[in-house]
Amino acid sequence: MKVVLEVTFRMGGVNFRGTRWEDDALVFEFERLGDAFIQVLSNRKVEVEVERVPSRVLVELKTKDGGKVFEAFERDGRYLAAEP
Repeated sequence: MKVVLEVTFRMGGVNFRGTRWEDDALVFEFERLGDAFIQVLSNRKVEVEVERVPSRVLVELKTKDGGKVFEAFERDGRYLAAEP
């Protein structure tokens, strides 16, 4: 099954690192680790093949100062999220 995530970040310089399962939740891992980033909304679309339907989809963003996790919601067969 294909899972499509469309996520908007508040700054550029974000790299997709992969996915992992936490129980029944699918976690998309991203990172932004440099010192200077363009202050513009950055949209990313990621498609992955998984073996089962996730109960929920999470986005994990690791940064130099720590990180954050936020949830995506499903609409029309794809998952949408925005960095808080």
